Amino acid sequence: MNITVTLLAQVIAFVVLIYFVNKVLWKPLTDMMDARQKKIADGLAAAEKGIKDQELAEKKALDVIGEAKKQAAEIVGLAQKRSSEIVDDAKNSAKSEAEKIVHAANTEIEQELNRAKEQLRKDVSAVAVAGASKILKKEINANEHADLLKDLAAQI
Repeated sequence: MNITVTLLAQVIAFVVLIYFVNKVLWKPLTDMMDARQKKIADGLAAAEKGIKDQELAEKKALDVIGEAKKQAAEIVGLAQKRSSEIVDDAKNSAKSEAEKIVHAANTEIEQELNRAKEQLRKDVSAVAVAGASKILKKEINANEHADLLKDLAAQI
């Protein structure tokens, strides 16, 4: 009978132990495991969301870089166009300035030529008067014959 009472006492102790473990230890342990499982699941979801966000950010960054390159190309194109305009303006300005200088030089040359012709006429008149006075062997007064000398200078 000792075996039966001992066995019965052991069964009762085992049932009490199972009840105790189930009520006191098992419930907090399963709650802790559920919380850990939820935390891991949340972490994995956050990681997946982070990966998706990173992919979206990379795509957006590539779009922004593409747009920046496009704008840079437009700016470079505008700068080249403006530089061409500036060069053309400078060429036109230089050309008009050169034309002004050439015109001024031509005008000055024409004035010098007219002065030289006038001086040559005066010198020719003086030589003609000197030559005529030597030929005639008498002195000719240039003031008295001014009209005749003017006509002679105009013919020369």
